[in-house]
Amino acid sequence: MRKQTTFIMLFSLTFIVFSADCSRTTEEDKVRKVITTVQKAAEEKRIAEVLEHVSRSYADPKGNDYNAIKGIVAYYFFQHQNISIAIPTIDVALTEKGATANFQAILSGGGTAGATTQPVLPDALGAYNFNVTLGKEEGKWKVLSATWERLGDVQQQQ
Repeated sequence: MRKQTTFIMLFSLTFIVFSADCSRTTEEDKVRKVITTVQKAAEEKRIAEVLEHVSRSYADPKGNDYNAIKGIVAYYFFQHQNISIAIPTIDVALTEKGATANFQAILSGGGTAGATTQPVLPDALGAYNFNVTLGKEEGKWKVLSATWERLGDVQQQQ
């Protein structure tokens, strides 16, 4: 009986040590979590939660700042009763200044505000390439800048 108790204790201790070691969250995982949190918040049309992950110093090559992004998100939310975002994979690279996240997203929006029935097909559908630059602010990853291109537009330019 004593051998069984000792074995169980050693097994439990080993399991705890390995579990703690395997559950360490990497910086890449934290960046992916920001993107997926924004994705979920957008699908639920929670603008405050989306913007919580955008830096107040946001600036992108198209000239958008934090307030412009806030307007773009609000406009999309008001245009569509239902929003769906699919992101199959997110490639993350850490840099000296922060991180970049590259991914493709399929965005769809359906129904107009105030509509009482669910549409069968989305009113808007698009696939986009995103390149997002993130930096740490007060220990949390925030979106500093982003570029996005509709996939069909990218192919036409080439």
